[in-house]
Amino acid sequence: MPLKSEFTQKDFDQINRDYEDLKQAAAKRCSGEEEMALIQKAFEFANAAHNGIRRRSGEPYMIHPIAVAKIVVSDIGLGCKSIVAALLHDVVEDTDYTVSDISNLFGEKIASLVDGLTKIKTVLDKEGQAKTESMQAENFKRILLTLNDDVRVVLIKLADRLHNCRTIEFMPEYKRDKILSETMFIFIPLAHRLGLYGVKSEMEDIWLRYKEPQAFNEISKQINATISKRQEEIDSFCAPIEEALNAAGFSFEIKKRVKTPYSIWHKIQTKGITFDQVYDLYAIRIIFNPPTASTESERDMCYHIFSIITEKYRYKPDRVRDWVKHPKNNGYEALHCTLMSNAGIWIEVQIRSQRMNDIAEKGIAAHWSYKKEGYVGEGINEMDLWIDKIKEILVNPDVSALELLDIIHSDLVSTDIFVFTHKGQQKRIVKGATALDFAYSIHTEIGNNAIAAKVNMKLVPLSYVLRSGDQVEIITAENEHPKREWLNFLQTRRAKAEVLDYLKANRKENIEAGRQMLYSALEQRGYKVNDLIIKQLVTNYEVLEGEPDELFFRIAAGIAKLDRLDEVLNMNKAPELEKPKGWSISRIWGKKESYVIDPKTQESKYIIASCCNPIPGDSVVGFLSSDGLCTVHKKSCPLANSMAAKFGDRIVMPEWAGDINKAFLVRLSLRGFDRLGMINEITRYVSLVMGVNIRRFNLGSEDGVFDGYMDVNVSDKEVLEQLMNKLSRIDGIQSVVRTEI
Repeated sequence: MPLKSEFTQKDFDQINRDYEDLKQAAAKRCSGEEEMALIQKAFEFANAAHNGIRRRSGEPYMIHPIAVAKIVVSDIGLGCKSIVAALLHDVVEDTDYTVSDISNLFGEKIASLVDGLTKIKTVLDKEGQAKTESMQAENFKRILLTLNDDVRVVLIKLADRLHNCRTIEFMPEYKRDKILSETMFIFIPLAHRLGLYGVKSEMEDIWLRYKEPQAFNEISKQINATISKRQEEIDSFCAPIEEALNAAGFSFEIKKRVKTPYSIWHKIQTKGITFDQVYDLYAIRIIFNPPTASTESERDMCYHIFSIITEKYRYKPDRVRDWVKHPKNNGYEALHCTLMSNAGIWIEVQIRSQRMNDIAEKGIAAHWSYKKEGYVGEGINEMDLWIDKIKEILVNPDVSALELLDIIHSDLVSTDIFVFTHKGQQKRIVKGATALDFAYSIHTEIGNNAIAAKVNMKLVPLSYVLRSGDQVEIITAENEHPKREWLNFLQTRRAKAEVLDYLKANRKENIEAGRQMLYSALEQRGYKVNDLIIKQLVTNYEVLEGEPDELFFRIAAGIAKLDRLDEVLNMNKAPELEKPKGWSISRIWGKKESYVIDPKTQESKYIIASCCNPIPGDSVVGFLSSDGLCTVHKKSCPLANSMAAKFGDRIVMPEWAGDINKAFLVRLSLRGFDRLGMINEITRYVSLVMGVNIRRFNLGSEDGVFDGYMDVNVSDKEVLEQLMNKLSRIDGIQSVVRTEI
């Protein structure tokens, strides 16, 4: 809640300084004195409305809307109405003014933007309002529904979220974790899809700083140390490129960048590598201005520059990315290549025109700007197509809020590939799509009647996962029809919807199949099936009709996923269900968000999440069910972020007790050069020197290189890090990385 106190002259001076900075930024986007006057009017109105109000940090509240407005104009590139709406976005929620007051003073369009932002703030910020498990998912649905009205509402909300992330240190930890999880699950992918790379990258780094502080600090330290050592080498690398491009008559600038801490951390996690193995740590951007009199297209100029710089340096063929010919689905265009410098380091080079760079920096707002100027580039309509697709999903009455959230999240983080029909026509389809998805993308009847496919002239099953460049021909038969099993491998929403429509005609047999699948899954988990359990599953799976038969049908159809069964059962466990065995957590009274994981107390139970296997010393977050069962995850666990985005009111902040006497299972992935006695030396270090028990050991060697993993029992993170450091010093070992089991 905002705090009230009288402002000092220092407070007023801070507000005025920040507003002067905003005015300078706004002047570059606004068309004249009339628009600047409207911004001035909005500032004075909001400043008076928020007078005497402070944020948790103690600074005047007005600093926040000014900062949001500056992000809106400087980082997103929106204009006058959006700046005004950003300045006013908290007035209706936090003061006595109404949307009608805003409309009378600033016009209907600005009032509608403020109204949309107010509704978003209301549903996101109020706690304890939900009586159903899905209220938080419903809130995000309302946010995305604003795409139907004006996408600028979502863009301003992204600016608001970015500034809240910048000042998140002043939030209590449980609230901070909820906000960061929402940010990772929805807002970061949304910023990426809308082309806002700067906003996305900053939010990612803030997420990492608080979710994995040790990793963030270590990576930042390594980046700074590496930059200081490599700066001269980067400058030497750029010099011949500048000379060659000047000689060729290009008007250009070169910008240097280093990979962000989050992108490095993510690559380390997903690739199982170390910091030293991130070879695209450095990048330079060549941003050129096409001459007005030139007959070369922007695309040709990118290829021309590529030919010039690859005469100077050797390039890595498998690292060339041509997003000029095939722009990303968020409109991003550039030509990427990775060159070997004379100092022996790989450097990524991104080649862009000024227009491409504006779109890369400002995303959808830059698209609009260039459209108004009459420029239409290849892929420029992809953003509009995506927004239309999201609108279609949002208005579908058959999609529950939780299902919607998963669908939108999957769509936001997906990437596209290009494939060809058997006649050579190019088609864009989501990465991971199957031949059957491709069939449905052509026509419903082709999908319904498909029996197999030919990919690159070879016969493959319908479940074949397509790769970029594949040429696909679908084989059909008139008497063929969709099968329930298809839902196990279909990836695209359209294809799944078509199969479901067909299955509804055979509803009775699907209900019985789903019933058997559910009963079997429950019995495997040791639960006794009764009406109470089924009722809870109907509620927690959000079956709109409230009928068990609908739940059974959804399970058979693959809509209600049985791999979520444990999570769903733990949302609201029945008294009859036996609690899983686990240690206890005790609440620290007077500290709402904190719990201590302690084997000596018996107040309530907790379980360690098997998806991420946290150990003492890890940053953790807990999710409390109604019966007191707490599931403990690593803060960086993707499932934890998903759950926090949906059930933020269930977050608690467990703390490890200092005297836990238990071994935790951890997996270490090893890679290096094989030699005689390597395995003996590894096991000696682990068992004899460190006194750590090895549970499983799996190493393979080929052509003198070994890789594999080792599962060990450790007491805490400190012991694990000592073990990893000792193993990394063994001659021949190139990397030791903690990975998920």
